[in-house]
Amino acid sequence: MKYKNEAEFLAAYNPAEFDRPSVSVDILIFSVSSDAGENWRRANKKKFSVLLVQRTQYPYLGKWNLPGGFVGMTETSVDAAHRVLEGEAGVADKFYLEQLYTFDNPSRDPRTRIFSIAHMALVDKSKLNYTGARTAKWFDVNLDDDKLTLDSGDIKLTEKDLAFDHAEIIKMGIARMRGKIEWTDIVFDMMPPSFTLGELQQVYEAILGKKLFAAAFRRTIAGKVVATGKMQTGLGHRPSALYKAKK
Repeated sequence: MKYKNEAEFLAAYNPAEFDRPSVSVDILIFSVSSDAGENWRRANKKKFSVLLVQRTQYPYLGKWNLPGGFVGMTETSVDAAHRVLEGEAGVADKFYLEQLYTFDNPSRDPRTRIFSIAHMALVDKSKLNYTGARTAKWFDVNLDDDKLTLDSGDIKLTEKDLAFDHAEIIKMGIARMRGKIEWTDIVFDMMPPSFTLGELQQVYEAILGKKLFAAAFRRTIAGKVVATGKMQTGLGHRPSALYKAKK
């Protein structure tokens, strides 16, 4: 059929003639330290953690997954990611956000054909106030030989305990972080305003999954931090100099 102009074509266009898969966003919210309410400085060992929520409906009832939601007809995937972060996860302050990857395996969701545009957010968890209706927990992540395990302290999860393909999303996010942490300053989006170099090294080690030599580490981050002129006190050991990100 020939049309006189584009307006006539659009008026006659029927989108129901084609398959219309749904599009969602899943958000990797990464942070460091222990429980959200715990004093950052009192954590004996810094941990690299991800926020998970427990499903309250089918499919995968009772399993854990990343915060997420469907992309509306009038919003971009980035708009949807911000909506999920601010509405469900309670992340209202400025935070780092980047698009990670589009997951499009035809069988990734048993309900229907759903593409997931995964995003990665880095936050200081002390500023996060989760307001969603579902149970949420921070899980320390460990990726060793491509085997993912997660531990909230009272719950331990393996890949099979996660809904959909979210284990794959988490593993890709960890790989992205490990690839960027040494040549960018994104790690500071998860840090408090001031910290010791020892604390910062622990965070690097938690993300990279390996021990670092202190002297080599300090040379690596020398251009990324600046001394505050203040000392860390009140922890029962020799005071350490406090630093902040050099931005």
